[in-house]
Amino acid sequence: MELSPREDLNRRMLRARDEMDRRYAEPLDIPTLAAVAHLSASQFGRVFKETYGETPHRYLQRRRVERAMTLLRQTDRPVTDVAWDVGFASLGTLSRTFSTVVGCSPSEFRARHEPVHVPSCFIAAWTRPREGAAGTAVSEKRNTPGAG
Repeated sequence: MELSPREDLNRRMLRARDEMDRRYAEPLDIPTLAAVAHLSASQFGRVFKETYGETPHRYLQRRRVERAMTLLRQTDRPVTDVAWDVGFASLGTLSRTFSTVVGCSPSEFRARHEPVHVPSCFIAAWTRPREGAAGTAVSEKRNTPGAG
């Protein structure tokens, strides 16, 4: 079965987003991600925002903050180490981005949230920062015949 052009583009964008999810702690740039999606850098940025409702940079920052939230709850590692573990180049960048996304500093977040001993996938779902949900794309995995 041949994919429509839109389905093909959606699959390529999903591959690029999956790459961001896997390599969130590494330095990633738009040309690298665009190559995964087989698009030019400018096309990639535009199509990513159309598809997911936020820029690639913002998505990557949000993923890093989500992972930092988990580490802050489940470990006693210094906040600076958490910043480096999730791919931020400095404590200041983590603090600024974390405060923008979560609404408090990483240290305040840690003080307010005791460790939760449940699978991290549940924590990620419960604590995922959400902006105005209307009009944003949602990813769903579906059981389809022949999917492996």
